[in-house]
Amino acid sequence: MTVGTTARFVRLPERGIVSVGGPDRIAFLQGLVTNDVTRLSPARALYAALLTPQGAFLHEFFLATDGARVLIDCEAARRDDLVTRLSRFRLRSKVEIGDETACLAVGAVIGASHGGSDAIAAGDARQVDGAVVFVDPRRADLGERLIAPEGALARIAGCPETDHGAYDRLRLGLGVPDGSRDIPVGKGLPLEYGFDDLNAIAWDKGCYVGQELTARTRYRANIRKRLFPVAVEGPLPPPGTPIAFGGADAGEARTGNGTLALALLKLAAVKAQAERGGRFSAGAATLTIVSGRRASEP
Repeated sequence: MTVGTTARFVRLPERGIVSVGGPDRIAFLQGLVTNDVTRLSPARALYAALLTPQGAFLHEFFLATDGARVLIDCEAARRDDLVTRLSRFRLRSKVEIGDETACLAVGAVIGASHGGSDAIAAGDARQVDGAVVFVDPRRADLGERLIAPEGALARIAGCPETDHGAYDRLRLGLGVPDGSRDIPVGKGLPLEYGFDDLNAIAWDKGCYVGQELTARTRYRANIRKRLFPVAVEGPLPPPGTPIAFGGADAGEARTGNGTLALALLKLAAVKAQAERGGRFSAGAATLTIVSGRRASEP
């Protein structure tokens, strides 16, 4: 890879790889996930989700391909559940679903200038020495992701390694949720967590699981809460800590690192805070929405 001098490599051991092979792999996934899988190619990766029939979050993942298989970059701790759920829909589809986590690992390069690289837009993908490398489809400023054997990740990245906290702080500052760490499984709605802004939903594709209610939520403007990045003063509130504004319930905290965190806030409270000033409170901490870095606007 050709990267700038500020680029740093981060291992992402919390991610795993599930593969979907076979001649029906694209059609199979197309009827299940939120994004348009027909747009997937060796030159383009996607971000998508699997939802309940009621439109609630089950899994989020990246979709990339090595040409023969779709590689699903998912939460490692929940990959067995993902395989089980995908297998339930297999029926007569000519697909093979496998767990590749023992063979393939995931890493990221952040802070790269992309000098000399053709992959500069969100989702742009390519193969490097047998590895799949792609610009994060959610936001290009989240860097590039690498799928390769564990022993090859650092060599392919070609830049110094840094700790996982650097990646986590970048994610938090951009208001991007981290799967089930931030989104309640079976309860969270994808639009509350900015999946529309993270290029995870194709509004012009056909049916998928949960599509009807997701589309209805969008077109009826039924979203009452949104995820925001916040600056924290005081002790970092644990995920789930209630957030208040003006003595009233305003939402709850999600993951955090140092002085940055995510907060699921009621849009009515965000509007009130913008009009009246003041800060949100979570336990002994005060929270301020990070200006200009929102996951999405209310």
